Order: sequence, then structure tokens, then C-alpha cells
Amino acid sequence: MSRIVAIFFGVGLLRPAPGTWGSLAALGLGLILHRVGHFPLLLVATVLVTALGFWACARELADRPGEDPSEIVVDEVAGQWIALLFPSFAFWWVGMDSANFPWPGWVSAFLLFRLFDIWKPWLVGRADARGDAAGVMLDDLWAGLFAGLGTMALAAIAHGVLMG
Repeated sequence: MSRIVAIFFGVGLLRPAPGTWGSLAALGLGLILHRVGHFPLLLVATVLVTALGFWACARELADRPGEDPSEIVVDEVAGQWIALLFPSFAFWWVGMDSANFPWPGWVSAFLLFRLFDIWKPWLVGRADARGDAAGVMLDDLWAGLFAGLGTMALAAIAHGVLMG
């Protein structure tokens, strides 16, 4: 079961760039979760997949210290959903219908998450350098946080400066 979770039901076996495939799968599923249950459902799913991700990574990497196999993509799912939480919360907070998730929000969350996940600045890189199962998850959680904050900064610029 830990293997199924770690490779996110087979998405991690897609080539090339399994991390990007994992992020794309997370994006699609995250948009569905937002539509069905808005921010609260996406939040619950994010907490659940994060907890399952830590468990699965610890089990899958127990005898492989220092490894971060590319097929493990549950970390990308958790990080991508963290990035999506920011615009999802904003839309929920202002009372937008859950069927509405304007494309700039999810596109910027996806692109910024991939940027931070690949580039690994500051805390993302420090978490990645841990070389343990927790680090496999933590670098993507930090990347998701930075992507979410970046998405909101871009929204503030677009709505405040460009439209104001």
C-alpha cells in the first residue's frame, strides 16, 4: 500500500519527468476537489495526502537512505495542493461559486510550484539536502508554500496595480 501511495496510483511511473506528471495529476484532481467541496475539501485532502506521503516515504525509503527516487510523486501532489490552497481559499473567502476557479490562479500555482520544486531555493534546497524520507516530502511542501505565496503576490499585482 505504501508503494501505491508513494507513486500516487501509478502516476510516478509515467515518463519523462514523473514529477511534472505528478504535479499535473495533482492539479487536475485538486481542481475537481475545489469544484466538489471548495477550499474545505481541498484542505482536508491536502492534510490527508501530506500525512500519507510522510508515511509512504518513510516506509519506501527505510532501507535506502539518501535516495529520492523519481517515481515517488506523492510529495509533488502534497506540494501542488498546498500551492492551490492559496487561490482556493481566496475564492472561497470572497464567496465565489466552487465551480469557478479562474485560470490565472491555478496556472500560476502550477508554474510557480514547478519552478520552486526544480530550482530549490533557500528552505526548499535545505529540506532536499536532508537526504532522508522526511526531506523528500518537506522540499515539496516548502515549494508549495512559496508557490502559493507567489500566486497571491501575482494576484495582488494583477488586481491592485494592473486593474486598479
